[in-house]
Formats: sequence, C-alpha cells, structure tokens
Amino acid sequence: MMIHLLSRSCFAADAQLHCGGKIMNVVIGKNGLTDVKQEGDHATPIGIFPLRKVYYRADRVIKPQTILQVEPLAPQDGWCDDPAHPDYNCSVRLPHPARHEQLWREDGVYDLIVVMGYNDNPVVPGRGSAIFMHLQRPDRTPTEGCLALTETDLRAVLAAGADAVHIHAPG
Repeated sequence: MMIHLLSRSCFAADAQLHCGGKIMNVVIGKNGLTDVKQEGDHATPIGIFPLRKVYYRADRVIKPQTILQVEPLAPQDGWCDDPAHPDYNCSVRLPHPARHEQLWREDGVYDLIVVMGYNDNPVVPGRGSAIFMHLQRPDRTPTEGCLALTETDLRAVLAAGADAVHIHAPG
C-alpha cells in the first residue's frame, strides 16, 4: 500500500501523511521539500520511495506489526553518511572509519525507524543518505530530511501494510 505526503508549500510546517482514510501530521526537513536532494541540505526528497526495512529499540518499544522486514537495533548499528566512502548510504557496524550516524540514540527519535529506499538503487555519492521515517521529537522540531511521526501514527502506518511512500511536490 502506498502512503502519500502532501504539503501546500516547499517550506511547510503543514505537511500531512495520508494513510488509507487517516490523515496524520508529519514533520519534514528543516528546509522543506526538494526534488534536488543533496547531502546535508536538511531537505526532504520528493518522489516515490519503497519502504525497505524497520529497526526498533527492543529495550524501549515493542516490535511493530508490519509486512516489512523487522530487526532489533543494537548499540553497534550505524548508517554511513560520508559521500567519499564506499559504504555511503548503507547500514554499518560501529566503530566505522567513515562519518556516520549512530542509530542507537538516547533521545528516542530512532526507537522506531523505517528505512526509505531513497538513493539506494544505485547509490549516488552526495545525493543524500539516511532518509528514514522515524519518531518525532516532543517539540516537533524539523528533521534533517526524514519524515517524523508520533509513535502511534508510525505504528498505524506500518500495521496498515504500507510498503511505499509518495512524497508529492507542493501544489
């Protein structure tokens, strides 16, 4: 099932995720939506992306119900965001020699993560990495390019059988 992200403008705090008949508020990148995503631009890419895999912190949250592959996170899990490294935009084990994100975080934002199939087939260095659906911060601050939902809403999306997301250009 395809879910849809709609926004009235490129720099929207009014982005909504449509899943079946439910409409959910979603937080997007600090610099809004873009169809020319670049590493570090803090923008959310426009396009249609498959949902690849789900990670979760088994020490904090229960395993989600989903049709996607699910794997518990470990403290050694990371994601390479170094465009100069061959592991760019791939999951890695820590320690890792290149620049990376640690997926095992204290702030709870990555307690539930859905890997979006952005820039992964093929990977193009510099076009953006680590684009996930994950949990919102309590103050709903913008992401670095990901989609952030409440835990209740993200679990509802997964339970509904979502396997792709269409991030629409504003209109």
